[in-house]
Formats: sequence, C-alpha cells, structure tokens
Amino acid sequence: MTDQQATKHELVVTRLIDASPETVYKVWTERTGEWWAPRPYTTPEVDFDLRPGGRCRALMRAPDGTDMPDEDGVFLEVVPNRKIVFTNAFAPGWIPQNPFMVVIVTFDPEGSGTRYTARVLHWNEETLRQHEQMGFYEGWGAVAGQLAELAESKPVATAA
Repeated sequence: MTDQQATKHELVVTRLIDASPETVYKVWTERTGEWWAPRPYTTPEVDFDLRPGGRCRALMRAPDGTDMPDEDGVFLEVVPNRKIVFTNAFAPGWIPQNPFMVVIVTFDPEGSGTRYTARVLHWNEETLRQHEQMGFYEGWGAVAGQLAELAESKPVATAA
C-alpha cells in the first residue's frame, strides 16, 4: 500500500495527553479494560500477547449486557512506549479472516506530554465509510479521552 493509498483510506484520532509516553503506553497495555470501550460500554475481557503475531482481543459489552461481535486479531509490531500496530485481517496463528482494518497507534513525546495518535487504515473506501458510519470519530475520540483521563491521573499520596 502506498502512502497515498493509506491516506485515502485512513481515519485518524489524535490527542495531546499530559503524561509521558511510558505512562500512556503502560495504561494502553495494562489497563485496557478501563478505557477501550466508550462509556457506558465496558470491556470485560482483554487478551493481549504484545508481540508480533500475538493475540489482540478485547471484548466490548453494551449497557444491556449484549456482547459486541468478537473478532480475534494479531499484533504486527510492538515497540514499547512508542508504537503498537494490530490488525483483524488475521487471527492468531496467521489464520486469514475477513479484513477490516490495520491500526497504528503511536506515543510520541511532545513537550512534557505525549501525542497519542490512532491511525486506522482500511482496505477500501467501502470499509472506511462503514467505520465512519459506525461512529468512528465519536467512539475513538471518546476512548482517547478515557485513556488520557487514566494516564493523567496522579496517584493519591498517603500520609506516612
């Protein structure tokens, strides 16, 4: 895929988070169930094997208890504290399945914080439009806010 094709079929959400890339990455990878789904949806199950070819699965549940369609994916690239790439084009074991997207998440230092960017690449215009109609900007924007909220929260100091 050329850069021009990627841009043509790409949706992007970005946010400046007032926390280090290491903190944002740690929340992204270790507290996924707390921010992955836009509230009031929840993420009761997360199964991440953070390595190329490792499983990438997060189950979202609607407020009425209905589970959203569950699809396995795989991580394609993991650069701790800087970049995560995953896709649903493959299930673990490199088993091909109906491709929808490749997600490139970056954690770039910016000032005293992190420029969090989620780039979602689609194979064609049809799947890009489908993702937009599903509420991409609202949903992915909301979860970027939830991620920021967790990353920016400061631990409460206790008296000694």
